[in-house]
Amino acid sequence: MFISGGENVYPAEIERVLLQHTAIAEAAVVGIPDDKWEVGKAFVVCKHGINIAADDLIAYCRTYLAKFKVPKYIVFMDVLPKNDTGKIDRKQLKSNI
Repeated sequence: MFISGGENVYPAEIERVLLQHTAIAEAAVVGIPDDKWEVGKAFVVCKHGINIAADDLIAYCRTYLAKFKVPKYIVFMDVLPKNDTGKIDRKQLKSNI
């Protein structure tokens, strides 16, 4: 969880919305510092052979999420880093910010 403008933001909720998009295979969201408060940064892997623009993905999120929950940044990756148990390594994602 991260706090944006005094509101609790749960990355799992944002990830569920991203994964509902037909172009997205995997997604992970972390909170990062911004000018005023923390904002979401989404790391996504597109399904094989499908491309989507970051602006289109942000617009999609605006349809299903409150404004303060919409990720401000989208980073496209080939694969998300995983730890030994196969879970997404969020610490590694945050260290690459």
